[in-house]
Amino acid sequence: SEAESGAPSMTLKEVQEELRVAAQEVETLQSDIVQEKHLQMLSETLESRGKFIFARPDKLRWEMLEPIASGFVLSGDTGTRWNALSEEVEDFSIESDPVMEVVAQQLLAWARVDMEWLKTRYTMEVVEAEPVTLRLVPRDPAEAEMIESLTIVFDPQRSHVAEVVMQEQGGDWTRMRFTHVEVNAELRAHAFQAPEF
Repeated sequence: SEAESGAPSMTLKEVQEELRVAAQEVETLQSDIVQEKHLQMLSETLESRGKFIFARPDKLRWEMLEPIASGFVLSGDTGTRWNALSEEVEDFSIESDPVMEVVAQQLLAWARVDMEWLKTRYTMEVVEAEPVTLRLVPRDPAEAEMIESLTIVFDPQRSHVAEVVMQEQGGDWTRMRFTHVEVNAELRAHAFQAPEF
């Protein structure tokens, strides 16, 4: 039986449904980000820290604060990105910026736990039932050439992503941990505005 083999006792469909229902309660999310990037070539791990803010349906703030302050805000199809080192601030539209479109789609999919979108892009399997851990493999051949898999760990309440590990082809990997997460807390007034330099 599944219990004896140690395999997760919940089916993928059950897990997806639980995640979808829990995520529907989330109107806003804010958290700290700790990102570790392991580069095989350098055999070292680079760490950066920042903040992530989301408001349903399509507002995002992704901001790295250390070692270099940079980030972007997005509202719908348009946004602003910045880099504190060069003091550059630039508006963008995801229609004319394919890289930002991919980044925004991914972040919104995780923030909203958009299972339908994720199912079109990845094959999924349940790795653990507690906490819910999914392994995703890209369906798109171009993405699969770069990314071997994504491992997603959800918070025990299932309402948001706690950790993402991106395993690249060639051995490099990136782990993002979302810490001090606040669900449905009031956001500060300028949450979705770029900083001024």
